[in-house]
Amino acid sequence: MEYTQLGRTGLKVSRLVLGTMNFGPQTDEATSHAIMDAALDAGLNFFDTANVYGWGENKGRTEEIVGSWFAKGGGRRDRTVIATKVYGNMGADGEAWPNHDKLSALNIRRAVEGSLKRLGTDYIDLYQFHHVDRATPFEEIWQAVDVLIQQGKILYAGSSNFPGYKIAQANEIAARRGSLGLVSEQCLYNLFERRAEMEVIPAAREYGLGVIPWSPLHGGLLGGVLKKEAEGKRRTEGRAAATLADPTARAQLQAYEDLLDKHGLQPGETALAWLLTRPGVTGPIVGPRTPEQLAGALRALEVELSEELLAALDEIFPGPGPSPEAFAW
Repeated sequence: MEYTQLGRTGLKVSRLVLGTMNFGPQTDEATSHAIMDAALDAGLNFFDTANVYGWGENKGRTEEIVGSWFAKGGGRRDRTVIATKVYGNMGADGEAWPNHDKLSALNIRRAVEGSLKRLGTDYIDLYQFHHVDRATPFEEIWQAVDVLIQQGKILYAGSSNFPGYKIAQANEIAARRGSLGLVSEQCLYNLFERRAEMEVIPAAREYGLGVIPWSPLHGGLLGGVLKKEAEGKRRTEGRAAATLADPTARAQLQAYEDLLDKHGLQPGETALAWLLTRPGVTGPIVGPRTPEQLAGALRALEVELSEELLAALDEIFPGPGPSPEAFAW
């Protein structure tokens, strides 16, 4: 396993991040535990979750599964860098009750206590804001975060789904308060969806945030979807089906799969390996439903992409280019 620093911090994390969103809704507790054990055995030490995972009436269930795994002992908690998130409404019985969501000081305090209880731990390594809260000033957010850091309940703060200007705003206000500020940004980023390169990733690099891409296979579209579709192994639905209905997107994906077939590479592993070559990327999130899917993701660490292949991928999936040239001159 390869390790890197998380942004400008001294924290060492694996170059793949274990996403737990499927634990509970798609993967039962025993299999989830087996996946986490396999990840830790492989040296993968960075796990990502969120308080709302489990969804609907079961929100919080994913954190509980991670917590029951920690409770098995054997150094599991000590060897794991655990990241969770706050923003979504956690009101009981599906009620959208005021002050049970977003980033008010009150909800941050309440949400941390809930996550700590479900995770069965006394501290969270990386506490991430799951979305921008336009109604709460960063002065209030950082005041709440600073108290939690002083109490030892969280160590670092990160963002998710933030635009570039909010990353800058958050860290400028943190600097004026003498606070560390954001140390990571978790964003939608993959070969197919590269808009983050225009503003988000440059802002993250400027302010020393590690970039943690989510949906690295773009909902499975970069995992060889056309071949699986032709073999009857996959039935697309939702966003993936809508994308495949676009002739331009379908042609891109066909060119992608043909290119990798020519080079003897697997699409999913290549999509992950490509992200590992990108400046500023700490590590992509992989969300396996089975131990076999985790093993496939780990193989991406052994994939080496030539300059020729990287150039060919850029031709198929061109990025937006730097800002402001992408939209100006």
